[in-house]
Amino acid sequence: MCITHSVGVHGVNHSSDVLLVQVLLNENLGRLIPYSPLIVDGRLGMQTLDMIKEYQRRVLLMDHPDGKIDPNGRTLQALHSGMTSGLSQDKLHGIMLQATARVLNKYYQPLVTMMPNSEINTPLRKAHFLAQLGTESEDLLYSEEIASGKEYEGRIDLGNTEKGDGPRFKGRGLMQLTGRANYVAYGKARKQDYVTAPNYTLIATDSNLAVDVSCWFWATHRLNALADLDDLKAITIKINGGTNGLPDRAAHLRRAKCLLQA
Repeated sequence: MCITHSVGVHGVNHSSDVLLVQVLLNENLGRLIPYSPLIVDGRLGMQTLDMIKEYQRRVLLMDHPDGKIDPNGRTLQALHSGMTSGLSQDKLHGIMLQATARVLNKYYQPLVTMMPNSEINTPLRKAHFLAQLGTESEDLLYSEEIASGKEYEGRIDLGNTEKGDGPRFKGRGLMQLTGRANYVAYGKARKQDYVTAPNYTLIATDSNLAVDVSCWFWATHRLNALADLDDLKAITIKINGGTNGLPDRAAHLRRAKCLLQA
């Protein structure tokens, strides 16, 4: 299920689990009128505790709510079944735990708009795509590789044939497009020039391009087919060239599957 440890009264209350419970409670606000949406911050305050108990009282008809949500318990199952469909900004935060309000505002609408254009259009496809983005971009915080890119200098396999191509075409976009050849291919697909300075930097600085290039990479590498097979390892190898960060990708995928009901 969504959480790995108990949340609430006498719970373990890991911040990541608390944050997911807050998202789920907000998804069930229709049953909790006139409560206001919780601030999704992973902190177990009195408002969150009160809403857990009120949910148990109103929806589960518990005479003596215990205020505790267990990973496989009745309260969590009911909250999960009461979610709305689709990707909300709160759900995106539940998947990308470290994301700030700024980056959630920056990338939410481009993701909602552009994923369908690359047929990332089922709960399972969305879950796998967002899980990979979460690890590759460190929860949407980075759209450009932190390293200088010098290690890519002279990499013929990436099409880096000219002096300075390594830093010039280092990883950009939420899925880290890397190498002259890939920048050229993306430009041809979009009928734009992303090779001439300063155009290649736009892939990192323009939020729409940072998302679009990731969707383009996903589609051109036929990753929807692997998502349909629920093959996390094969997708990771296609994107990363190995299995770096596989446990983190799996954790993102678990949360994404839960919140998108995949």
